[in-house]
Amino acid sequence: MKKIITSKNAPSPIGPYNQAVIANGFMYISGQVGMNPKTGKIIKDSISDETEQVMKNLSSILNEASISFENVVKSTIFLSDMNDFSLVNKVYGKYFDEDTAPARETVQVSKLPLGVNVEISMIALP
Repeated sequence: MKKIITSKNAPSPIGPYNQAVIANGFMYISGQVGMNPKTGKIIKDSISDETEQVMKNLSSILNEASISFENVVKSTIFLSDMNDFSLVNKVYGKYFDEDTAPARETVQVSKLPLGVNVEISMIALP
């Protein structure tokens, strides 16, 4: 049995998938991009601003399931340019305590949806 999680405060999916699914004791959050859910516009003023919007979108989805970043056990960061690694880390790190941060990998990819520079997915314990 699975439960679909949808937040009106995060962007709607742009394909045949859901924002998040709870199954077998885990919450799987689809990759989020720096889209403002109210305007539908991608935040691309800076990689820091774009990452901040991604984290806000992830927070909205976590909140919909009545959990927070403390419940995240795994995340994956996709970057279009690994040179942005330290700037993304700076924003991402504000959302986690060092002692309880999740496992994570960061990979550079050749292209991301909608021409964004960063996308982050997560797995959490609901």
